[in-house]
Amino acid sequence: MQNESIEFLKNYDGETVNIMEVCGTHTHEIFRNGIRNILSPKINLISGPGCPVCVTPMTYMDEAIYLADNDVIVCTFGDLVRVPGSRKSLAVSKAEGKAVKTVYAPMDAVEIAENNPDREVVFLSVGFETTTPADCLAVKKAAALGLKNFSLLAANKTMPGAYKAMKDSTDMYLYPGHVHAITGTGICRELAEEGVSGVIAGFTPSELVTALALGVKGYIQNKTDSSSNKGFYMNCYPRVVRDEGSPKAVEMINEFMEECDANWRGIGVIPASGLCLRDKYADFDAKKKYNIPDMEPGSSRGCRCGDVLQGKIKPMECPLFGKVCVPDNPVGACMVSSEGACSAFYSYGGTLL
Repeated sequence: MQNESIEFLKNYDGETVNIMEVCGTHTHEIFRNGIRNILSPKINLISGPGCPVCVTPMTYMDEAIYLADNDVIVCTFGDLVRVPGSRKSLAVSKAEGKAVKTVYAPMDAVEIAENNPDREVVFLSVGFETTTPADCLAVKKAAALGLKNFSLLAANKTMPGAYKAMKDSTDMYLYPGHVHAITGTGICRELAEEGVSGVIAGFTPSELVTALALGVKGYIQNKTDSSSNKGFYMNCYPRVVRDEGSPKAVEMINEFMEECDANWRGIGVIPASGLCLRDKYADFDAKKKYNIPDMEPGSSRGCRCGDVLQGKIKPMECPLFGKVCVPDNPVGACMVSSEGACSAFYSYGGTLL
């Protein structure tokens, strides 16, 4: 099957098909395994908003820096440390002597709060459906321990709203397998009914090649045969993604969080695409707990990270890419994150594509 898929992708000569990767890991794995190099010129891959760090708005970083500058221990995953705010990054705050700690899991932040009862501790809760259950478990643990000095600065997001917001930027989606391992396939079926096509893909070279080939075949066949405006959908990652997803993980999310509007860097506010702590857990909501002031939106002059996230341009079309903006000196979040499109294009020679 893999050899057949490779041959099909190499030799495809039908109408151009635009496929948006809604997952930063897909973007990197496709580059790392040389899959872009075997694709027909008629198959165009677009890197979309599938990196949670990349779509985190600058105002959120300013809120995190505000907390660090006000003697709060800020705990975060490593990628966020270098994401620029409007004036500086958390890396600069750390260099200034502020308590910015890199952790590997939200539970690490709970442990830091437990071991430092005289200090306030905030975990930067950034991610999609995949990581949100772990954030909820951290709140559950902190509540069970009776910790009053632990909270989340939440910027959790959900993918369905992004799928709908970006549907006019692509012909079909390469859906992220790990997200749908949590949420199941319902939203993909719903979108297909609305005319949006896509395939859920795994992460190995074989899984990606197969998903891309089946996706192109399915899209063309659906467009040829269908007399309606419906799209098509296919689960190419059945060993991990089930129709029902992970009910326990979804139950955990729903217990602690509820839908809210969310600001996506480069896209803007997407209604009901965010997750906020329920009022029952307001004591663990850093935004409310510290009465963080509203931050004025800033901008990285010349950076087109937002256009990259929307699939309007490829990273090398940004005037700063590979010049002012490089991994050691990132101007935008897309170059910072290990899942960012600009990082992938830079690391794997995307300037030549």
